Amino acid sequence: MSVRINPSILAADFANFESELGRIATADLVHVDIMDNHFVPNLTFGLTMVERLQQVTPIPLDIHLMIDDPDRWAPGYAEAGAFSVTFHAEAAMDATALARRLRDIGARAGIAIKPGTPVEPLLEILPEFDQVLVMTVEPGFGGQSFMAETMPKLHLLREAVAKSGQDLWLQVDGGITADTIVIAAEAGADTFVAGSSVFGGVPADRIAELRAAVEGHVHQ
Repeated sequence: MSVRINPSILAADFANFESELGRIATADLVHVDIMDNHFVPNLTFGLTMVERLQQVTPIPLDIHLMIDDPDRWAPGYAEAGAFSVTFHAEAAMDATALARRLRDIGARAGIAIKPGTPVEPLLEILPEFDQVLVMTVEPGFGGQSFMAETMPKLHLLREAVAKSGQDLWLQVDGGITADTIVIAAEAGADTFVAGSSVFGGVPADRIAELRAAVEGHVHQ
């Protein structure tokens, strides 16, 4: 099973995105947090910024929509060329229909759940998705501490994936460091979003450290 390290540009230097993207070229994807100040109490980037990032990024874009009404807005990010578009289960009106729309456009379809949202309702519709993102912090701000109490959700998801044989990526986002990445991997995650733990040092070195830390711990 592949391990994916997806640095979050929420922790990058906003004035120098193109060079910052170059610094994480050894990563698998770049995680882009879209926040609307409604679904979460923070405001970040929008579609225009993503269209520009798509033009200069050396690695694919992994979009995470922390916004109201993703049914309306998510397809635009797929149309902009994003490799993966993840929306929140708590915000979508029709998660299945939206996932199918994203796939029709050509993006991988992902669904995210907050720490307090149960995973069980998703288990019946997993084939509609290419990725499930289990938030390991409350969405909205970077630099928060990892919430280990979310790990049982990953156990359930990994068991469901093992039974189905589906190619479903299990992503975690929030508080991921060289220590917590091992906890998440042992619980079932294979795709890891890291912000300050990557950009807080030499990004290429930090990415390599995260890969080394998780090696041997990801479920096969």
